[in-house]
Amino acid sequence: MNLEIIAVIPARYEASRFPGKLMQDLCGKPVIIRTYEAAVETGLFSKVYVATDSKIIFDEVIAHGGKAIMSVKEHDCGSDRIAEAVQDIAADIVINVQGDEPFTNKEDLEKLINVFKNDTEHQIALASLMHEMHTDTDIQNPNHVKVITDLKGNALYFSRSAIPYERDVVKHVPVYKHIGIYAFRKQALLTFYNTPATPLELTEKIECIRYLEHGHKINMVITENVSIGIDVPADLEKARKKWLLKYV
Repeated sequence: MNLEIIAVIPARYEASRFPGKLMQDLCGKPVIIRTYEAAVETGLFSKVYVATDSKIIFDEVIAHGGKAIMSVKEHDCGSDRIAEAVQDIAADIVINVQGDEPFTNKEDLEKLINVFKNDTEHQIALASLMHEMHTDTDIQNPNHVKVITDLKGNALYFSRSAIPYERDVVKHVPVYKHIGIYAFRKQALLTFYNTPATPLELTEKIECIRYLEHGHKINMVITENVSIGIDVPADLEKARKKWLLKYV
């Protein structure tokens, strides 16, 4: 199956928990450039774009030889920003690579793409990643979105609370962190864009809940790669240490 696959990195400058984080230095280059280059270097995409509301970020991407699209409208979530950007771009599958995930890797992105290659009946609208958490500190952290699935790996719910609740400690069930890298069928993404935000989505501030509230199927793929998403300044310090260990 030949699919036209592109990546779009939503890049909002004024992040509530860490304003300007995408322009912070990560060992010689801004976080957004590290993420853009990681996506390009996978070789999986016909094109990679940054979709942004910021002229600062737009100019930085262009200065590094990248492709960037300025948002026309104000957007509350990355999926809406991407949907606006790709309306007139030819694509079957759109991968949302989070701008604050500089350690995005080819192995995980290939797993997401394969979900759609194997979904010959087009039952899956969206695929995403998760990995098991092992410490109570991580599990209780509301910045780490948790996900529970059915027996086929399809998402049942996402929450900033610890789910599932472990009532009987004798029977352990893994707790999975949602990694915010999404793969969409383009039409599902455009449908999302034209659908109002839903009650649970607004309550949890987790955009993919909108898909679940409208009955769409989200397939979750387990990864062993532990990502560092940069949500707060302490995460940036972790990312710098990991970058130095991995690349220097």
